[in-house]
Amino acid sequence: MQSMADFKPTNSEIAILRVLWQRGPSTVRDVHSALSHERDMGYTTVLKLMQIMAEKGLVVRDDRERAHVYAAAQAQAKAQDSLVSDLANKVFGGSAMKLAMHALNQQPCSPEELKEIRRMLDELEAKK
Repeated sequence: MQSMADFKPTNSEIAILRVLWQRGPSTVRDVHSALSHERDMGYTTVLKLMQIMAEKGLVVRDDRERAHVYAAAQAQAKAQDSLVSDLANKVFGGSAMKLAMHALNQQPCSPEELKEIRRMLDELEAKK
């Protein structure tokens, strides 16, 4: 199976995947309803995107019922790993430090998130 990064999902495709990861297998109508709260996207647009995503292998379609049910082809964590690894290699020369520093400078962290980052760094250091 190819990785998520091999297909470079668009922003709209990632939005659909987030819905599928959160809700689990869903119909186009379910996905459209969930997306309509955050963006203006017509039902037929969502349908076409999900059909394209099935062709790309980003989602799998169960067509045993009248309303087709779609599910993400990869678990969220695996897809995120693939996309972050691709980004780190292509944009940051493979440097996890540069990627992390850039991310931390772009998005503010809550005190709880900083505490979790420190815990993770301590764990990584202890393994070495």
